[in-house]
Amino acid sequence: MASQHHDTGYKEVFSYPEFVQQLIEGFIPPEIAQIMDFSTLKNHSGNYITPLFEEKFEDVVWSVEVNWDGITQQVYLYILLEFQSQVDQTMPIRLMHYVACFYDHLLKHKDIKPSQGLPPVLPIVLYNGSQRWTAKQDIYDMVQPEPPAFLRVYQPHLRYYLVDEGRYTDAELGLHPTPLSGMFSVENAGDSWESLQRAVDRIVAIIQADPNKERVDRVITRWIKRHLSRLGADVNLDQLNSLIEDKNMLAENLENLVKKERLQGEQIGIQRGRMEGRMEGRMEGRMEGESRLLRKMIEIKFGAIPEWAESVLQSADSQQIDLWAESILTAESLEALLGKH
Repeated sequence: MASQHHDTGYKEVFSYPEFVQQLIEGFIPPEIAQIMDFSTLKNHSGNYITPLFEEKFEDVVWSVEVNWDGITQQVYLYILLEFQSQVDQTMPIRLMHYVACFYDHLLKHKDIKPSQGLPPVLPIVLYNGSQRWTAKQDIYDMVQPEPPAFLRVYQPHLRYYLVDEGRYTDAELGLHPTPLSGMFSVENAGDSWESLQRAVDRIVAIIQADPNKERVDRVITRWIKRHLSRLGADVNLDQLNSLIEDKNMLAENLENLVKKERLQGEQIGIQRGRMEGRMEGRMEGRMEGESRLLRKMIEIKFGAIPEWAESVLQSADSQQIDLWAESILTAESLEALLGKH
């Protein structure tokens, strides 16, 4: 599988527990978030994939305690950051491999014992591609055709939860005024500088209201510098050290990009209008030439064109003129040719 991985900065973002909490509370089913004690979040990120499985990817692993039916249990959150331009249809296979390697790591480092059983894992795929996600979300669904009942129990099952950034509207993201939802808004703005400017204004307002404003500002600023760099934004990123302190400078730069974008749009519109005008002129010239030729053919075969026929010819379109030109050789009269009754 050809990877188109790039350093998105999300791995750093999810090295902070508050962003993991924002992901779970804002984008995972609420019944899951409600049983989690986020004060117990613990980072376990590391490289758990065997050298034979050669690919570049970003993943982060956290554990959190869940409380249900009077039972307290540790659950591992395996978050895979899937930032490729195309949907990977083999994702269920990859996730099964990753989780198996993670379990193997826990056993080898004696974090768990086989006799104790394996801890539950919640695999989460965070995707930011422009195409909507179409890959299966359970490896069982890749087994085709579905096996008969006596074989189904022997087939593998592993389902991941998908967070597809692009499917969230601005209104839906607005329901979660968190730095993470602000980042999703920036991603969804694409390469439209006008949309990006609005998204950046929103995320700055969110950061200013955050209790951990200074730390969040540093993290998001580093992330957005990577993002603007990937977009090829003509912004002096070296001078961007704080979204809050440098917001006016960034806003001015984005405003210039918006004006440039609008100007380019206007120029494209003018060029398109000129092209359409030239094409329309060619069509009119072609039709006029065909009409003159038909008149000459009528005069040669039927003589001078009467007033009623001239009126019919002037109201005809190019397709009708072509039909008359094809029929004139077999027409017995001008009335028959032009359909006068």
